[in-house]
Amino acid sequence: MNELKRLLEITRRLRAPDGCPWDRAQSVASLAPQLREELCEVLGAVNSLDEDNLKEELGDILFGVLMLCRVAEEDLGISLEEVSSGIAAKMQRRHPHVFGKTEVEGVGEVVDNWERIKATEKKLDVSTAIPDTCPHLPALVRAQKIQKKVARLGFDWSCAREVLDKIKEEVAEIEVEIEKGNEERMGEEIADLIFSAVNLARFQGFDAETLLHRMIARWVKRFQALEALAGKRGLDLASASLEEMDDLWDEVSRRGAYAPTAAGEKSTTEVAGKDRA
Repeated sequence: MNELKRLLEITRRLRAPDGCPWDRAQSVASLAPQLREELCEVLGAVNSLDEDNLKEELGDILFGVLMLCRVAEEDLGISLEEVSSGIAAKMQRRHPHVFGKTEVEGVGEVVDNWERIKATEKKLDVSTAIPDTCPHLPALVRAQKIQKKVARLGFDWSCAREVLDKIKEEVAEIEVEIEKGNEERMGEEIADLIFSAVNLARFQGFDAETLLHRMIARWVKRFQALEALAGKRGLDLASASLEEMDDLWDEVSRRGAYAPTAAGEKSTTEVAGKDRA
């Protein structure tokens, strides 16, 4: 707690009249995208399983949150005490099996209770299983969140083969629209394919957003290895043919000349295939 108080004092000092000009110029609006960037850095450290980097990035986001709270208090009158009190009360309400007398059997009932309490607190439309579709979330995250909600009602695939068959169906529909040259329908079918791919990731217990980030990281490292190999052979990629680049790509793949990431790891945000929405 002493170190936390030290951090709070640093935020106060930076925002003081004789503090840092940059920190004094910040607002809630200007700090929000910075905090989003810091969160991405944390997720990157989690995905790479880099403990030292994770410790550093968690520190960055903790300081970012405390600074945002400081600015919110100064500009909007929202005190850190109010924020802390609010979240503490919320966590106690949402965990009646820990802080009350409610009994649960397994993660599933915990999630069901969370959803029920949330719906009551926020006066959500209980006529639908997806009253809050979280439009601010990244598309892959939002898709998986919605899929999980309806899956709890039993609206789900019975096996991975069914999802794979659906993906094949979507690919076939894309091929039809490409032949027709119908761009609007083509876009819709591509979106259906992406949604189905997210379904497969979810069904198999993976987080789609995490998988895609890891795949992109592997692809970038692989292409950088291709660039390095081309440089060693005096080949200018800007003037190289597609066939030459394909040959380099295949050679890099055979050599394994790029650092693979833990693509097979389950997302740390997954808890027995369930999470709290």
